[in-house]
Amino acid sequence: METAELQIRTGQKYVMVPITGQVTELLQQRGWQDGILTVFVPHTTAGVTINENADPDVARDMTWFMQQLVPHVSGFRHAEGNSDAHIKASLFGSSVQVIVRAGRLWLGTWQGVYFCEFDGLRQRQIRLAFS
Repeated sequence: METAELQIRTGQKYVMVPITGQVTELLQQRGWQDGILTVFVPHTTAGVTINENADPDVARDMTWFMQQLVPHVSGFRHAEGNSDAHIKASLFGSSVQVIVRAGRLWLGTWQGVYFCEFDGLRQRQIRLAFS
């Protein structure tokens, strides 16, 4: 197994950041050709997902819906005041796996990989493992 790390700075409190291009660039730099790539986010208030990347309104709609589903409210007991971010991160999950074929993510036509920020503005890490 080989590993790498990407850095990302989020510019909003709640945002889905497309990272397919950065991940693909890293695959090509490392010469990783055929295998399985795990994309892992080591944060309890952020996640990662695969979804449509052709229409940016999908990511905006998902972010909006998560705000409706789990709003930022003062009724939570967690002292840091970001319990909503922890819940959202758990709903999305901290990792995805993607098949890599000929040095490219073998995604569906409309799919892309997104880093999901639920407690920004922050400097974040994205860890990659290739096997």
